[in-house]
Amino acid sequence: MIPKRFEVAIFNQEVKKSVREAEKNRTGLSDDWADTRYIEVKADSPDGAKAKILARYPAERGFVVLEVREIP
Repeated sequence: MIPKRFEVAIFNQEVKKSVREAEKNRTGLSDDWADTRYIEVKADSPDGAKAKILARYPAERGFVVLEVREIP
C-alpha cells in the first residue's frame, strides 16, 4: 500500500498557557509552539499519521493534535 499524505495541526498547551498568562516559558520550546503548527506526514491512515506525530511530539510533554487532514 502506498502511504497517503496528511497534514497534522498541533500546538503545545504548556507553552500556550505560559504565553497566555505572560509567564516565563520553562518548557525549553520556542514560544512559537503556542500557535498551531501544520506538519506534513506520510501514513496509511489518519490514526497512523497522528501516532507518528505523537511519537515525535508526545502528549506527556504538552503537545495537542487538533486535526489530521488528508492532503489530496
